[in-house]
Amino acid sequence: MSLRSHLQGARVSGLESVLVVGTGLIGTSIALALREQDVVVYLADRDAGAVRLARELGAGTEWADGMTADIAVIAVPPQLVAGRLAELQRAGAARFYTDVASVKVLPLRQAASLGCDMSTYVAGHPLAGRERSGPAAARADLFLGRPWALCPTEETSPDAVEALYGLVKLCGGEAVRVGADEHDRAVAIVSHAPHVTAAAVAARLAEAPATALGLAGQGVRDVTRIAASDPGLWTGILSGNALPVAEVLEAVAVDLAAVAALLRASADPAAMDDVMDGVTALLHRGVAGTSRIPGKHGGPARTYATVQVIIGDRPGELARLFQAADEVGVNIEDVRLEHAPGLPLGAADLYVQPEAVVVLSEALRSRGWHLP
Repeated sequence: MSLRSHLQGARVSGLESVLVVGTGLIGTSIALALREQDVVVYLADRDAGAVRLARELGAGTEWADGMTADIAVIAVPPQLVAGRLAELQRAGAARFYTDVASVKVLPLRQAASLGCDMSTYVAGHPLAGRERSGPAAARADLFLGRPWALCPTEETSPDAVEALYGLVKLCGGEAVRVGADEHDRAVAIVSHAPHVTAAAVAARLAEAPATALGLAGQGVRDVTRIAASDPGLWTGILSGNALPVAEVLEAVAVDLAAVAALLRASADPAAMDDVMDGVTALLHRGVAGTSRIPGKHGGPARTYATVQVIIGDRPGELARLFQAADEVGVNIEDVRLEHAPGLPLGAADLYVQPEAVVVLSEALRSRGWHLP
């Protein structure tokens, strides 16, 4: 589904032009989303090559001195937001300003200390991204259905807030109004600390023996996937939200140290049952935490059933699977692929409503698919 068809041509009165400063993944994705809604987009970046690539992708036209826009979106690292905001406001670049940095207390504090006009600035953070970076990784549908935090202060004008709600809607996001401090503590739990934890697990692989890597399955790929993101980008994010992230990591470290101690103690067979009760307790807490993650469209988490299908590593295989599901009226809620090492095939786990398992399984078998 395209962003345009999802929004059904939604437009916001008065929002006709947007300046995007910083043509990386997020900035260029915002530009592409707005272009699909016929908003005029201007692009600016200190990296001329990034601007050129974003322009070639259809994200907008290059910004020139003297131009003005309705909103300026500052898509730069957290430590640079306030300085760029001050420059743009001095130039009168836009009526309203926002940013997309993943921390909010730091840029707000720095902007105030630089004497920025806080009435026209709404700190923002779209909670969407990819492991890849740069304009080449941008997608117009990146924000579709994703939460987009907006953190206005007491000084922020209602007109600025209204304009930003409109921008989020045009990009397909779901605006969530939240205080800056609450936002930073929240993302420390759901984004920043998990990234560090994934990096710590992935770091163990750097010197792992070839035998271990040859045995790697989907579990380690799931845990370490986000660790492949740009370290430079994440260093800036973590330093901008250092204390909240440190608090979460310290709590995780306590749990891990406790489990490590219990596992060492389990070497004594006489203590095995009592020791493993403590390990099991943490695993149960993990299950409880996972169950609280919102499901599709922000609703309650759902438990789906899985239909596993063996597929060849050939073009069009997934399309054939989805077509078969469509023909029998089954919606595939999610899909996960696992490749078989050394073989030109793999397994596709199709997540469906429990009541659809029999219908989909029979349909796939009748069409020649192999289900383990």
